Amino acid sequence: MSEVTGAPIGKIIDNRYRITRKIAEGGMATVYQATDVRLDRSVAIKIMHIQLAQGPHRDQFVQRFHREARSAAAIANPHIVQIYDTGEYDGLDYLVMEYVHGVNLRYEMNRVGTFSVRETIRIIGEILDGLAAAHGVGVVHRDIKPENILLNDRGRVQITDFGLAKAASQATLATTGMLLGTAAYLAPEMIEDNLATPQGDLYSVGIMAWEMLAGEVPFTSDNPVTMVFKHVHEDVPALAAQHPGVPRPVSEFIARLTGRSVSDRPDDAAQALRELQDFSRSLTPTELAYRIGDGPQPQPTSVLPVSDIAAPVQEDDVAPLATEVIGDGGKDAATSGASDAVAGKPRRRLAIILGTIAAVAAIAAGGFAWWHYLGPGSYWTVPSADDVACTQGRTCSIKGARFADYERTLKVTGIPYTTSEEFSDTAKKGTIISASPSNVGDHVSKRNNDVMTFVISKGVRQLTIPADIADSGSANGKDPIGALEKTGFTSIAHDTSKDEYSMDVPEGAVISIDPKPGSTVDHNRTITVVLSKGPMPVSMPDVVGRTKADALSMLGQARLKVSASETYSDTVASGKVISSSVKAGTQLHWGDSVSLVVSKGPQMVTVPDVRGKSQDEATKTLKALGLDVKISAPLGNLTHTVRLQDPAPGKQVRVRDTKGKATTVTLTVV
Repeated sequence: MSEVTGAPIGKIIDNRYRITRKIAEGGMATVYQATDVRLDRSVAIKIMHIQLAQGPHRDQFVQRFHREARSAAAIANPHIVQIYDTGEYDGLDYLVMEYVHGVNLRYEMNRVGTFSVRETIRIIGEILDGLAAAHGVGVVHRDIKPENILLNDRGRVQITDFGLAKAASQATLATTGMLLGTAAYLAPEMIEDNLATPQGDLYSVGIMAWEMLAGEVPFTSDNPVTMVFKHVHEDVPALAAQHPGVPRPVSEFIARLTGRSVSDRPDDAAQALRELQDFSRSLTPTELAYRIGDGPQPQPTSVLPVSDIAAPVQEDDVAPLATEVIGDGGKDAATSGASDAVAGKPRRRLAIILGTIAAVAAIAAGGFAWWHYLGPGSYWTVPSADDVACTQGRTCSIKGARFADYERTLKVTGIPYTTSEEFSDTAKKGTIISASPSNVGDHVSKRNNDVMTFVISKGVRQLTIPADIADSGSANGKDPIGALEKTGFTSIAHDTSKDEYSMDVPEGAVISIDPKPGSTVDHNRTITVVLSKGPMPVSMPDVVGRTKADALSMLGQARLKVSASETYSDTVASGKVISSSVKAGTQLHWGDSVSLVVSKGPQMVTVPDVRGKSQDEATKTLKALGLDVKISAPLGNLTHTVRLQDPAPGKQVRVRDTKGKATTVTLTVV
């Protein structure tokens, strides 16, 4: 089984990442789109397949997996997919990565067929720029192929799967003997020795460049074993030999990347990028526009419909109330005798009258007691509200009624009440959020001194965006997202893919915010924030040996601060850079300082006239200028006086030659 047990769609991983859909499945992992509910942003989550996390090598795999993930996360380059987090889900390790809106290079290859030279150079250049940052921190990708090269919606390259290929391949080789990676792009040393080198990544880049231009890889076979054999034992054919229209510098560069021997290739991606930039400047517009054949037309993208599901509402049943009245029956006893009948009639009539009076009094007293203590006299009835419609036979709540209107009814009926206020996102200001009792017809007891309680809406809570949130020096400005959350805003839109590099605004500070600082708005109003990523990382150009003007231009394009000093040089021509304070290829950032030492050329002096001076004085004068002195006395040296000198007085000469040796002045003395 390759995927996690049970589809995780809809589940929340680590109480933070809600899985929304499956993006893709590969040999090592399944990739899902998810929402980071803590930061409200889309991310991609790669969950490793179960067979890579089981068996005796699990601990070794997990250790390497996290180590390589940390290494990849340390790479700062816009052409690298960022790694945000790692964790474990159902016993399977996962990576949380930047979600890239776009397609992979394989999709684009299938769509366009072949690429122009210009587009190939641009894409390969961005890939090399990303790899240069990785190689600079000791990370080797090992699985460069079109599927791992993403093109975002602006067409820019972002490389994915850093660190994963290396960790996965080591674990798999140890357990199953399988060789991971796509055979069409594997370097010979990877196949033979499982040796991961920066040059191996360059080999894969070269194969991709070959394929982008030609529309197919240089080695093809239905059998992966045969293809692997070709990579190890055959040279990649020159692209220009099969397609003469391809500019020769392009073909030669690809041949250099795909050399069978590691030593035949550039040392790393930074060197390869410099070589690419060097020859690209010499290509003509016609050469840059060259394309082998025409690719297929782009196909339209379909949009899936979204269905709404409505839940049915059930009506309450109304049960009839059955009332039964039961009466007691009696029978009169007949008596005999006239006297009894005559005498008994008045007494019986009086008894009946008195009994009737007593019964009426008892009924009246009992009825009053019932009405006052148990019946309607013992409670108030919750009245209806004029602005809330009630349905006959159904419970009717006073929720949503305007309290100012309902309060007049309460005062007329004499029902005691208390109120409190709360903010509400759904109830209009001044309406009833809740009441107790809450339904029309409910009772409020008089005997227990009960009162009605109401919660009245204050409307949607209003909050003010901190006025200093765009001030990077303030506490709010140093953590703008946290400041908004602390203020109470509940809908903060911060898309990290839209954050911008800046020389002026520190990393993490506000570039822009909408609505503006100081605005008072609903707490659930969406606050859109763009933050600074700080100065952009750049690679130090190789400026040694270039003219000062060229060096300043290159460093200016990299937005580096430059200072230059000048000194004499016996070996470097005037106006060219002797050295820089930062080594070429070093990763810097916009605004970093670089110092240059520029040659003033060889130091020159004017030979003074020392004729007529004593030998010692003349020698001292010339050596003070850095010159060497040779004494010639063909007629003897009686007076020690200089009569002739070579070079002649007034001549401009170098103080030293290209080897640093001082120029010699020959003095002829007598």
